[in-house]
Amino acid sequence: MAAVIAMLGELRGLAPLTAEGAAARFSARGWAPGGKLRDGVETSWDKDGVGAWIRTFGGGTVRVSFAVWIRDVDASGYFDDLEAVYGEGERVLAGLLPGIERSSFAGRLVEAERTAEDEDEFIALGKWILDGRTLTAGVVQHDTDLPVMVVVALEAAPGAA
Repeated sequence: MAAVIAMLGELRGLAPLTAEGAAARFSARGWAPGGKLRDGVETSWDKDGVGAWIRTFGGGTVRVSFAVWIRDVDASGYFDDLEAVYGEGERVLAGLLPGIERSSFAGRLVEAERTAEDEDEFIALGKWILDGRTLTAGVVQHDTDLPVMVVVALEAAPGAA
């Protein structure tokens, strides 16, 4: 988790947050590129068992996401006990949130209101505004055949600090 907190601190220093700037910070911090280029920018990174991705959406919104815990389906292609996997993810998240809330940038975090979209996307989450950007940490399962993950994401819309 220390690598994620350090990167969030690095990324919060980028104004504006861009894919190019984020990629440069990952490289400078010793993250290994994953070989996934988009528009000439490395978008996939790994360090200490944590995967990270940089995505740019239509309209210029940039999101940097970290997968800090992943539980994949079993050999049958399903989870034996999905509720137990969700519970495990929620415990991992509960252990992660204090690290964010005690980080070097904790004094700049403002708790953010959860939206209906958040409730649809996340099984459990914490959400803040950090210098005009949205910081979310949560448990997700994007589809029934995909893994359950604990992710941390920093997102900046165009014009955000």
